[in-house]
Amino acid sequence: MNLRIRFLILFLAACTITSAAGQKKLRTLNHNAFRPGEVLKFRIHYGFMDAGEATLEVKPELKNFGNRDCYHVVGTGRSVGAFDWFFKVRDRYESVIDKDAMLPWLFIRRVNEGGYIINQNVSFNHFSDSAKSEKATISIPENTQDLVSAFYYARTIDFSNAKEGDVFPINGYLDDAIFPMNIKYIGKEEIKTKMGTFRCIKFRPMLVEGRVFKDNEDMT
Repeated sequence: MNLRIRFLILFLAACTITSAAGQKKLRTLNHNAFRPGEVLKFRIHYGFMDAGEATLEVKPELKNFGNRDCYHVVGTGRSVGAFDWFFKVRDRYESVIDKDAMLPWLFIRRVNEGGYIINQNVSFNHFSDSAKSEKATISIPENTQDLVSAFYYARTIDFSNAKEGDVFPINGYLDDAIFPMNIKYIGKEEIKTKMGTFRCIKFRPMLVEGRVFKDNEDMT
């Protein structure tokens, strides 16, 4: 993204936060689920073939956004190998997430999937419960998340007293609309990998039917 445009987006969003700061108090979540500098790398397979790779990075330095400390998270994804020949994917997502409230202030979406292009900038105002994109300004429920911030917020949830079947609600924003991104707790499981055996928490995202998956429990 052009640096001048990015600076303008950050400046306008920060001004929005500052001007609304006296309206209501945001929640405070204490956690040690992740920290600045964390990098997660993923490899996507289709059968035995490598299909893509993705990275999620929490930038080492916190951002000051409307006098609030924020994480700056960047996610990238791309197709690789033979898949890159017939369906090229080059995606980039950014989220500026409030460190204390674990809520997004800015969401940047750059999608190029087989020639299908999306360029979207969204600024959130959690004091007035609104989200503004280039196309619309909409009212949002309290504590609404974007696609990236939802992942990091979910990591802060305390599952220690959860029972199988418990559902943890999350309101998600995408394409100027609100949809549920709820998490269903399944239980605990030991997973054996090349790196060793790990005790894991197992949960199932409650997906939106019709967007990608036929059923809202198609992923675990």
